[in-house]
Amino acid sequence: MNADAAGAVRSMDDVFDVLIAEKLYSSRKRLAFYLDALFDGVDLDAAAVLDIGGGSGVFSFSAAARGASKVVCVEPESEGSTGGPHRQFQRVAARLGWGGRVTLEPKTFQEFDPGPGRFDVVLLHDSINHLDEPASIGLLDSEANREIYRVLFRKIATLMSPGGTLIACDCSRKNFFPMVGLKNPLMPMIEWHTHQEPQTWASLLADAGFRDPAIRWSSFNRLYALGKALTANRAVAFFLQSHFRLVMRRA
Repeated sequence: MNADAAGAVRSMDDVFDVLIAEKLYSSRKRLAFYLDALFDGVDLDAAAVLDIGGGSGVFSFSAAARGASKVVCVEPESEGSTGGPHRQFQRVAARLGWGGRVTLEPKTFQEFDPGPGRFDVVLLHDSINHLDEPASIGLLDSEANREIYRVLFRKIATLMSPGGTLIACDCSRKNFFPMVGLKNPLMPMIEWHTHQEPQTWASLLADAGFRDPAIRWSSFNRLYALGKALTANRAVAFFLQSHFRLVMRRA
């Protein structure tokens, strides 16, 4: 591995080596392709990044490898757990020598207090509905639940620099298979009723001071460029994973 004087790994290839060795992604090529889509148009150079619900830190470490100067991964630890994602995160951080550059906060977002400083980029990768899952489930039926999310989004806004970028990726609640009473063969464990449409999230984020929503539908990753050309649209996504990327700017 290539390292600087402090022993910190520098190259994206080195990060790929560690993440794949830890079995945190299926292949180097697929991860590289996905990262290009995830961070497309987002300036990570010297950025401070907050990764909410970041799990084992795949995207936290990837953001640092792409230039972020500071990354905080907020991931609550399950009650009674002393391993799992947290242990993997610490192993990756140790192997990369990024103990101070990429850090883990074992808390819920509601408990998280970063202290002074602001974040330039906030990532909610497949975690937006988990900020408050009961409220997410009842979002369309209750103004009280919508206000719970407005409060959460306002907190995110207060942690961000003006003009900062928010990236939210998740599955839409609308998918062909559950609508006809079947399990989606690509994602059989998804509980579709806990999710919402990207337009719903964009509306609530706008209430909290975010603007300029841009929605893209995720392609079938294993087909790379061909998959992007054929499947990265709402019509096809409806029959696949219904996965989207919503990007908004803090006012």
